[in-house]
Amino acid sequence: MRPNGVIAALSPARDLCERSSPVNISPDIRVLFSTRIIRLFCYGLVSVVLALYLVEAGLDERQVGLLFSFTLAGDAGITLWMTTSADTFGRRRILRIGALLMLISGAVFMASDNFAVLLLAAVFGVISPHGKEIGPFLSVEQAALSQLVRDGERTQVFAWYNLAGSMAAAFGALGGGWLAQLLEASGFPSIQAYRAVLLGYVLGGIALLVLFMGLSPRVEAAGSAEPAPAGRVLGLHRSRNTVAKLSALFALDAFGGGLIVQSMLAYWFYIKFGADTGAIGSIFFAANLLAALSALAAAWLARRIGLINTMIFTHLPSNVLLMLVPFMPTMPLAIGALLMRFSISQMDVPTRQSYTMAVVAPDERSAASGVTTIARSVGAAISPALTGLFLSVPALLSLPFLLAGAVKLVYDGLLYINFRRAKPPEEHNQAAPPS
Repeated sequence: MRPNGVIAALSPARDLCERSSPVNISPDIRVLFSTRIIRLFCYGLVSVVLALYLVEAGLDERQVGLLFSFTLAGDAGITLWMTTSADTFGRRRILRIGALLMLISGAVFMASDNFAVLLLAAVFGVISPHGKEIGPFLSVEQAALSQLVRDGERTQVFAWYNLAGSMAAAFGALGGGWLAQLLEASGFPSIQAYRAVLLGYVLGGIALLVLFMGLSPRVEAAGSAEPAPAGRVLGLHRSRNTVAKLSALFALDAFGGGLIVQSMLAYWFYIKFGADTGAIGSIFFAANLLAALSALAAAWLARRIGLINTMIFTHLPSNVLLMLVPFMPTMPLAIGALLMRFSISQMDVPTRQSYTMAVVAPDERSAASGVTTIARSVGAAISPALTGLFLSVPALLSLPFLLAGAVKLVYDGLLYINFRRAKPPEEHNQAAPPS
């Protein structure tokens, strides 16, 4: 490639970096990015050893699975309650309570091997069995960030926010695994090595609590010019119908995504091609890295074609690529199709988050994020059981990919029909996108 071609190819990244100058980043934004990085690092840290630790502590596999199910179910309930009241009760208070629950649950898991005690800590605490966001933090932090940046900067900030979290979780998982292995190699019993990793989780909770204490009142919900109608439902008033529509659509999308969760994809590669765990791990490291980096391209693209168009027009080809994966005759071709899919499939994440924050009132942002997040969690929780059934029948081995792609294509069409004219504030002065 000639020099001019290289410069042209890098111009989106250069443009993004120039627009991301730290000069305009407030102390509150720095705190929220720091807490995101620390929290996702801790989630990744503990997710590697949590099941191993519980088995080592005397629980059987059935109890571990039940504990994780109750963890996610309890998180849905607690998160819904906390996020839908955050804009009225106080975002800083909710974040501090969340940090305290994270600290306490980590300490209880370290100190007890009693199933009933662990179950209570799992249901009412904050501990992540899958290395991803859990608790009220994501919804409240997104609402606060939307409060702190201009409308035109919101998507870009969310892109960096997602990238920071994804990279922190990856390094956390790496650190947790290696810390436990090095301690065991040094002569520590396995259970003590795992408790050392859990201690890191507790220390992370303490760090979050301290950092959240430093947030200023600027992160709190700003009231709108008109008085809110009497009576809120789940923290929502004017935007109830909008959030209900988005929640239904996001649940549909998550149902499709739940058919091809990472663990099920890994099992499919094992059945289809006999891939070993090292190869599978390498595949998903590359896939997640591409997905994380694509968030930055999403912000650049959204400034040019709009949030809704970015969400839909990057999702459509990714779903087609997903449906092609099971038809690839060799493992390298299947990996290639999957990696191409991951390189664009997550570009809708920061744009989706930004759009949700844009189309609701400022004092509904925490609630809107919480409700839509819970809707996605419920949608995704239903479908893995179907995938397990499909994978148990050789003739249905390709069905999860086809069904997931089809469901997601339906989601894209419905999203475009319902929201193509509902532009966020930063797009009101732009020319209308082509129909």
